[in-house]
Amino acid sequence: MKICIFGAGAIGGNLAARLANGGADVSVIARGEHLAAIREHGLTLETPARTFSARVKASADARDLGAQDLVIVSVKAPALPDIARGIGPLLRADTPVMFVMNGIPWWYFYKHGGPLDGRRLPAIDPGDAIWNAIGPERAIGAVIYSANDMPRPGVIRNSSGRAHLVIGEPSGEKTPRIEAIADAINRSDATATVSTRIRDDVWSKLLGNMSSNPLCFLTQSAIGPMMADPVCVAALKTLAKEASDIARALGCEVSLDVEKMFSGSSVHKPSIVQDLERGKPLELDAMFTQPLEFARMMHVKTPLLDTLVSLMRLRAKAAGL
Repeated sequence: MKICIFGAGAIGGNLAARLANGGADVSVIARGEHLAAIREHGLTLETPARTFSARVKASADARDLGAQDLVIVSVKAPALPDIARGIGPLLRADTPVMFVMNGIPWWYFYKHGGPLDGRRLPAIDPGDAIWNAIGPERAIGAVIYSANDMPRPGVIRNSSGRAHLVIGEPSGEKTPRIEAIADAINRSDATATVSTRIRDDVWSKLLGNMSSNPLCFLTQSAIGPMMADPVCVAALKTLAKEASDIARALGCEVSLDVEKMFSGSSVHKPSIVQDLERGKPLELDAMFTQPLEFARMMHVKTPLLDTLVSLMRLRAKAAGL
């Protein structure tokens, strides 16, 4: 399968190296020093078990790579307008585009059913840029469980030892294309399962982010220290409850066991903390603004989330982000 990873950062680079090592014809869109390092030395993935490099085609311009069988978009949500402008040369009439991103996806209400079906999300996709440039019919939903960072250009460090994806069609169907994508991933040392309720899976991952990220962001720390403080644990549980109330109001049955999820957590900092410390754009809208807009729309009360997200915005503004 010919696969292009649009955004070969910590998550995208991890997937690119694993898929190339599994035999896929992989190319990446990258920029700057990272692109130069990939071109010169290949893409290196460091895991707890081993370190290996993969030679992949790399460019900053999709026109250099041509049409693909699959495009995997793995960028921060603020980069979506750039994706809309640049992705066209990678797409045939039937090329699916899988979005491996944090937070609420831009396609959330496509084939959702009911009165909200087809609703657009301007906080995530201003001016319907992605909706119009790619088309929701191409969209494949994905949630990834994998802890990564990029210690230097061309090198991805995977601290969790795994890259597991839950993927699904917005319609919930098990289509030939979703099965083919899962097969391609499972032929590498990444893993994939196909979900028929991908929005539940989006919320299952998002509950972890919405509960842990505000405290980690405001203190610039990993989740581990929070779990040693009873007051912080109580706050985590309240945040998880408020987030799950939003999900349930939208028809998703999810919950989060804070102790099970976070006990024994390592010193790995969430990506939003890494972005804050490196001065990179922040994913506040996809992970917090949009869920809170859903809360207002569905008349769900979220007092602690409201307070902490307001503080996060102030912290981001103070950092010039």
